[in-house]
Amino acid sequence: MSGILEGKRVLITGVLTESSIAFHAAKLAQEQGAEVILTAFPRPTLTERIAKKLPRPTKVIELDVTNDEHLGRLADVVGEELGGLDGVVHSIGFAPQDALGGNFLNTPFESVATAMHVSAYSLKSLTMACLPLMQNGGSVVGLTFDAQFAWPQYDWMGPAKAALEATSRYIARDLGKQNIRCNLISAGPLGSMAAKSIPGFSELASVWDTRAPLEWDLKDPEPAGRGIVALLSDWFPKTTGEIIHVDGGLHAIGA
Repeated sequence: MSGILEGKRVLITGVLTESSIAFHAAKLAQEQGAEVILTAFPRPTLTERIAKKLPRPTKVIELDVTNDEHLGRLADVVGEELGGLDGVVHSIGFAPQDALGGNFLNTPFESVATAMHVSAYSLKSLTMACLPLMQNGGSVVGLTFDAQFAWPQYDWMGPAKAALEATSRYIARDLGKQNIRCNLISAGPLGSMAAKSIPGFSELASVWDTRAPLEWDLKDPEPAGRGIVALLSDWFPKTTGEIIHVDGGLHAIGA
């Protein structure tokens, strides 16, 4: 029996460690039949090491999503490797330390601008860089952390994720006529490298211990990876501009 991504070609960003959602998305995508190519920044060699743990070998491309030169050559490099693309996974987020950890009211605009550029605007940049390779339509999937709420310690990454969520809806609007879908997975907290960069992360994550209807495991990125693979597949052919929660149901619970 073939997998749900049989014959698909997928570019995945953000594979930093084995514990990252992006790694599990890449692993599951390969298991479901996809050809996968990875991007990495700032240390492609780190991603190349992690990529060896995937079921099949895959190429790693250096890509800084804030670098126009990198974005400009992406389609040529990926096209040579895969011929085209059917899916893109945006798993990129960054905020300087002074934009996190309870410093919201004192963060300078320069740091806010960096968070917005890397974490939100890059969804548009990456999608447009890949657009020439998606001649037959496709699926773009990003990762958010529910921006409806103000979370402890999350500070300017909250507005950055809100911008990401809005950006996804506008991409869905403007690229729908080319049969390109854009959706987000809103995952619960995970002990990833990105999470470790947030001061006081344990305070934020502890909310899930008492409020999530389904037991939440900080060490298990696979459910979020499965959500990504589902959205990359043809099983959601008319779903776009959507945010799918993979958070143990916490988003549906009040106090």
